Amino acid sequence: MKALVLEEIEAYAHAHTSSESALLAELRDVTYARMKMPQMQVGRVEGAFLRLLVRLARARTVLEIGMFTGYSALMMAEGLPEDGRLITCDVDPEAEAVARSFFARSPFGSRIEVRMGPALETLRSLPGPFDLVFIDADKENYPGYFDAVVDKVRPGGLVVFDNALWSGEVLEPKDAASRAIVSVTNRVQADPRVENVMLTVRDGMLLALRL
Repeated sequence: MKALVLEEIEAYAHAHTSSESALLAELRDVTYARMKMPQMQVGRVEGAFLRLLVRLARARTVLEIGMFTGYSALMMAEGLPEDGRLITCDVDPEAEAVARSFFARSPFGSRIEVRMGPALETLRSLPGPFDLVFIDADKENYPGYFDAVVDKVRPGGLVVFDNALWSGEVLEPKDAASRAIVSVTNRVQADPRVENVMLTVRDGMLLALRL
């Protein structure tokens, strides 16, 4: 993943963002030590931003598509009320094992429900409504994920896409992942059901407010 902002600016942003818990810091270390593609984990600034979005939206029900080792799920769970719940989807059993071990140790882990299996299949069994949906899974399916969730988000709720700038590859998309991200971005831009903004946080975040 290519840096989209200067390293010094990134460090400044980190220094002026609320800190992560010791458990989340440990999860980051374990992810980088054990996983083949640890950069798939959201960054600390992005994680804090997701937690803040959950709180700003007064979310009680959150759906995550793409759990990986659970860092973003735990961050968002921290922003939920005590009776809130977060459903997170993934297909990687190795990442699942890491995530579940940290969910079990977190005071917020009881708010998280893990659904393993292809997310598009899982989504058929989830009626919603959701207050916030975070999409950070296989990029080729981004358009399908948006189609599957947009009508399950309550008015005033959010759909959030990670990797929306894809290391800048969206400017000249050459592979299936890049083309899918461009496709869903254009689809969101033209969809009258949402109001959207593109952010240059980490690898890009696309936020769509359900109208």
